[in-house]
Amino acid sequence: MAHTANRADGDIVQDFLSVVDLLEEPQLAQLYAYLAREGEATVQDVMDDLEFAQGTAYSYVNRLVDAGVVDITDDGQPRKYTARAIDLTVTTAAGDREYTITPALIDAVGRRETDADIDTYIDRHGVAGLATALTYAVARERGEVTHRLMAEDLDISPLAAEMILQALRPVVREHYDIEESGAGLDELDIDDGDAADDA
Repeated sequence: MAHTANRADGDIVQDFLSVVDLLEEPQLAQLYAYLAREGEATVQDVMDDLEFAQGTAYSYVNRLVDAGVVDITDDGQPRKYTARAIDLTVTTAAGDREYTITPALIDAVGRRETDADIDTYIDRHGVAGLATALTYAVARERGEVTHRLMAEDLDISPLAAEMILQALRPVVREHYDIEESGAGLDELDIDDGDAADDA
C-alpha cells in the first residue's frame, strides 16, 4: 500500500486510517505481522499460532480485511488470508521528521504486549520514536552504528539505547537481509558505566 500520486485523496486517507489502527492496537499489529510473515494462513492457523480465541481471531481478521490491509486469497473453506504490503511515509505534525510505516514497524508494535522494553519505549517516545529506533537497529545490525552513537544522536541514555536495540533485533532479523559478519559493533560494549550514566 504505497502512497502514490495517481490515487484519489480519499483512498490515501483510508490507507492512513487503516494503518493507524494497526499502530494503536498491538494485537491487530501482531496479526498483520503474522500474516505478512506466513504469506498465507487460515483463521484456525491464527488461533493455533497466536493463541487467539476463536471470536477474537475472526473479528480481527475481518477488521483487517475491511480495512484493506489483508486480502482473502482463497474463498473456499477454510478461507485463506494474506497481508498486503504496506509502505506509507508519514511526516510529524511539526514537519521536522518523516518516518515510514512498514511491515517491520508494524511487527515491532505488535510485540509491544510481549516485550516490556518495546512497550516502555513506545510509552516514552511514541511510534515515531520506535520507527527511528528501528532505523538505528537496522544500522546497528549492519555494523554501521553503536548504541552509544544512537544514544548521543537521540539524547537518551546508552542503556536505554541498548535495551531497545536488543528488543528490536528479532524484528530486524525477520525483515531485513543482514550479513552475519556485519552484526553488532557494540553487542558486548555494555559496561558498568552505562548503569552509572542512568542513575
